Amino acid sequence: MENAIFEEKKVSKAYMKLSLPLVLSMTVSLIYNLADTFFVAQTQNTNIVAGVSLCAPLFTTLMALGNIFGQGGSSLISRLLGKNDTTATRRVSAFCFWGAILIGALMGFIMLLFRTPLLYVIGANEETFNFARDYYTWLAIGAPALVLSFIHSNLLRSEGMSKESMIGTMGGAIVNILLDPIFISVLGLNAGGAAMASVIGYIFSDVYFAVVVAKKSKVLTLDIQETRIPADHIKDIFAIGIPAAVVNIMSSVSAVLVNQFLLPYGNEKIAAMGIALKVSMIVLLLLTGFSFGGQPLFGYYYGAGDKQRFGELFHFCLKFISGLALALSAVVFILAKPFMRIFMDNETIIADGALMLRLQVVSMVFVGVVLLMTILFQATGKAVGSSILSVSRQGIVFMVVLFVAANLFGCTGVLFSQAVADFLSAILAVVLFKKLVYKEIFE
Repeated sequence: MENAIFEEKKVSKAYMKLSLPLVLSMTVSLIYNLADTFFVAQTQNTNIVAGVSLCAPLFTTLMALGNIFGQGGSSLISRLLGKNDTTATRRVSAFCFWGAILIGALMGFIMLLFRTPLLYVIGANEETFNFARDYYTWLAIGAPALVLSFIHSNLLRSEGMSKESMIGTMGGAIVNILLDPIFISVLGLNAGGAAMASVIGYIFSDVYFAVVVAKKSKVLTLDIQETRIPADHIKDIFAIGIPAAVVNIMSSVSAVLVNQFLLPYGNEKIAAMGIALKVSMIVLLLLTGFSFGGQPLFGYYYGAGDKQRFGELFHFCLKFISGLALALSAVVFILAKPFMRIFMDNETIIADGALMLRLQVVSMVFVGVVLLMTILFQATGKAVGSSILSVSRQGIVFMVVLFVAANLFGCTGVLFSQAVADFLSAILAVVLFKKLVYKEIFE
């Protein structure tokens, strides 16, 4: 284990060492997402863009399944390493690896079995069905690879190997970016080509991570014979991993609901929202990267009982993440129309998308607070707090706001629902923090 990082005297320096590689890998993943959207949008076919956008919730659901074992496992491993229990760490890592493969294969099978009804559930219609089906099919075939890619990208960071985690994630994204124009444009595979490129990229990452674990890791393993772990450890993984996964699943559900509410207003609205959401990921992924970058440190300090460093890290992260959210949101808010124009040469979509984009980023400072509090709950094993937040921002709070706003204000209400939900969720996060963590650490 890279003990030097966890024993670094200056917590802000240790935080940056762990966070920056993650942020860089997420930046490349972001570039991939934007490039994917760009190459699909270059077909200038609104139905293709809408068809790919409709499948985003399913991609997020697969990511959620990976996060059950990736985030749940990394949270437990960080605390175990703080206690210097390397034997338990190996067994937890093996359990997470093989569990991810199993659940990914099962999910892919279910997706293929119920392909047609699920496509209509996510909002496909006569114009978009074939394009959505092509993307969906390859996404289902590659489900095991996609789910597995989120395991060691998280577990390696828990051991302090952020650079290796970054290289694996970045490598897969770069492969994806290189293959996108070939599959989408040169071979003319359109939506299906975009999905094929993604699957190959994830396979590349999985192979790289497996090699790193086998050759470099001192506390992680791929050995299926070491998958047996105590019931308490399984409970700990699921107690944190399931709420983390619920965040992604709720994101999928909210996206489906938004698409359904926008469907009466035409496929151009759905296409505009799909692009706006991808661009808003510039802010969201960077905030997520810096938030998750501190999780191994929070977990290690908590496991070691080092309240002083835990407190120092919290105050630094709160100031840094909030400032970053404000700065990034301001840039995207001002440049909303130029960002939209990169992807589509359609003035209606550009105008609609710019408004959607601004409403997505205007509340990102509140999102930063929610993310930081969620990471604190995960790192300290506070399953109740993590569970409540996981069903708030894009879950129950968002759904209530969406239904009320849509009925009162129509399309405009649908668009500003997320901003209102972000504000309310941030208030909830602060209240939970004071009740579940503040007294234990700061008093």
